[in-house]
Amino acid sequence: MALIEIRGLAKSFGTVRAVDGVNLDIEAGEFITLLGPSGSGKTTVLRMIAGFEDPDSGTISLNGEDITHLPPFDRDVNTVFQDYALFPHMTIQENVEYGLRSRKVPKVERARQALDAIAAVKLEQAADRLPHQLSGGQRQRIALARAMVLRPRVLLLDEPLGALDRQLREEMQVELKKIQRDAGITFIFVTHDQEEAMRMSDRVVVFNEGRVEQIGTPQEVYNKPATKFVAGFLGAANIFSGEQARQLIGVAKTVSIRPERMRLEPLTAKPAADETVVPARVHEAAFVGASTVYIVETESGLRINISKTNTELLEQNNGFAAGDRVLVVWHNSHTAEIPA
Repeated sequence: MALIEIRGLAKSFGTVRAVDGVNLDIEAGEFITLLGPSGSGKTTVLRMIAGFEDPDSGTISLNGEDITHLPPFDRDVNTVFQDYALFPHMTIQENVEYGLRSRKVPKVERARQALDAIAAVKLEQAADRLPHQLSGGQRQRIALARAMVLRPRVLLLDEPLGALDRQLREEMQVELKKIQRDAGITFIFVTHDQEEAMRMSDRVVVFNEGRVEQIGTPQEVYNKPATKFVAGFLGAANIFSGEQARQLIGVAKTVSIRPERMRLEPLTAKPAADETVVPARVHEAAFVGASTVYIVETESGLRINISKTNTELLEQNNGFAAGDRVLVVWHNSHTAEIPA
């Protein structure tokens, strides 16, 4: 039995169907990410698990207990918000102790547990400071400590890194995953950032228009997208259907090929028998730092995006420029058929 079982979950706001029949199982100790664009329903699902929104229909079970309509304080879950929600007049230790005080934990034990939680996020030296004396990343870690000190079965994280700059955000992604692994708590993480979801998650749940499009490991949802939406939302993808696909691979079906799976070769190249080969002309070559992005056009007018790291191009010594005639080559196994 999964730790959390969600069945037929639905929620509307006026005429807008925010969540439309979501089914989801979440295992104990899992880091699972609800991923999707704004308005896709991911945050509403998180808020219903937390108890901040009441579903119109469907059920939510935690460890076999129906918690669908329980108030938030009666659920063994805790939430970390993007704005940290720390009390500005309290020290860091007092902030972390706050929930324990509400539970009437004795003073000495309360202090011990709070300091242990602060140590777990590596901020022991900041225990006596006020929130405004900490950086954004430090405040985020304290918000985590305050949530984890209550030892919830499940920690809900609603875009907690959204307010951080890129470098700090990437550092916190690594920290969060380590904290989760060390604590053994189930994390349900909400984000619209595909790279963030891929980097941190055991599994990713891709949302679109209130529904779940696909559930799988980062590798599964990236390499074997179940729908055109998933293929297009998780990174760049070349998606071809019908006659376009027939021109490329000889079969009229919907397929996705990732730009980094393709390569450009001179017309004299001899690709392997198990590779697809398409003659084309380079329309544009754009240097974007770590990689070069090519847009090529086939003889029938199809445009294909190809991405190569600049390290690869240096090793192969085969950079191309606009106007060059080339072969677009990729292994047949990298053509992912999209069933829906």
